[in-house]
Order: sequence, then structure tokens, then C-alpha cells
Amino acid sequence: MPKSSDPSTRSSKAKPTAALRSAPAAAEGTAGARECSRSITADQVAWYLRRHPDFLSDHPALLGDLDPPKRQQGDGVLDLQHAMLLRLRHDVRELTHCRDELLATGRSNLVIQNRVHKAVLALLEADSFEQFIETITTDLAIILGLDLVMVCVEFNQEDGVERPVAGIMRLPSGQVDRIFGPGGQVRLRDDIDGDETIFGEASGLIRSDAVIRLNISAKAPSALLALGSRDKDHFHAGQGTELLSFLARVLESSCRKWLGLSAP
Repeated sequence: MPKSSDPSTRSSKAKPTAALRSAPAAAEGTAGARECSRSITADQVAWYLRRHPDFLSDHPALLGDLDPPKRQQGDGVLDLQHAMLLRLRHDVRELTHCRDELLATGRSNLVIQNRVHKAVLALLEADSFEQFIETITTDLAIILGLDLVMVCVEFNQEDGVERPVAGIMRLPSGQVDRIFGPGGQVRLRDDIDGDETIFGEASGLIRSDAVIRLNISAKAPSALLALGSRDKDHFHAGQGTELLSFLARVLESSCRKWLGLSAP
């Protein structure tokens, strides 16, 4: 009797199940994938799929990695269906990428929101102005996951030098306007060398920062809240500032309460 020419018959004698069984594990690494491609033939793959017709149904993500077949329609005739399938595959990948970015951004925003809410509660729970200042200069950095939080206040040298307060930096008169520019309220920077004027001796640690103007009162000197991180990408231009501005507004309101000042 002549030998069967059916590829599935020839493949079954080669007993490919061991190689196929190891394929998922081998595919986890580049070296394993190369070894897998050398040990499994096209006939073996066809043999496996014939015996597992629901394989692609159980692993639909693989369909996005397969090239759709082209229809042979003669010279000069383009297969528009094939082109449309490729375009749809590209669009699906782009949408999937956008979805993943939106989910990651949403999770990050939720973490930041929770931290800001916790920071606000810590400010509101202060029992004295001294504790309020201590909360800003020590606790907020831990709560917000930062390396340094500073409050900078302008002072007039003609009025004399006041006793330094930990976490409070004194700025020359007019420095806040020079930092923000006319009407500026928030400044975000990434991949920087820390500003010694704002962060003092710890400026060498800072690689990105967020600086928010504080409008405490018409009777109070100009001031700002500075948040610093050693991560060069923690703050960056274009990042949302709503939560940071909210934190600054709470700080302003609390300062007015403790100092008995009216709103600007």
C-alpha cells in the first residue's frame, strides 16, 4: 500500500506534542522563541490546529499577530480586502494603546488625588500655627511621595532679619513675580537642577519641581509653595495642575485663619 501523502499523518509520526507543549513557555523569552521556531515545523502546527479547532477561539489575541491571506486576482489587481484588514488591525492596536494609556493615567490621577486629600486633612487637623507649619515642611513630603516641600516668603531686608524657620525659605522682594512672570500661578519643570533660591542646601537632590503662587492676603508678603522630587519626570510641563492648585488654596485659607488675615 502506498504511503499516505497527508501532512497530518506524517506529522503524527514525528510526535510533535512535546515540542508544542513547551511552546508557551519558550515564547516567554527571545532565546526560547528562536529555539521554539527551530523545533516546530509548519506541518506540526497544522497538525495541532486540526486537532484543536477551538485553539484560536480560546486565544483570540493571536489573530492580531497573523498576516491575513491575499487573494490572487491577477497582475495589476490589488486585494483591497487585505489592505482593509491590515488597516483595521493597525487601528485596533492604536486604540488598544490609547486605552492602556488612559487607564494608566486614570490610576495615576487617583493615587495623586488620594494623596492630596490626605495632605489637606493633615493641614486641617493642625492644632496651632506652629504645628500647621511643621505639617507643611515635614509631613506633606511624606504624604505626597516627594523629597522636599518648601514654603518661600518674600521679605524686605530693610525690615531686619527674622529668625529662620525650618522649611521656610526667605526670598528677596519681587522674587515671586520674577519666578512666575506677570499673572503666572503655577510652574512645572522636569529634568532640572534644583533651584537653590527655593530649595536651599537640598537643591542638589531636586530634578523636577512644581511651584505654586500663594495669594494669602493683601497684607501678607508674596509667597509660594514649592514641591520637589529627585525623579526627573515626576513633574513636567503639560501635567494637570488642578489638584496642586487645590492644595495651595487650602494652604492659603488655613494661613489666613491662623494669622487673622482677610482674603486678598
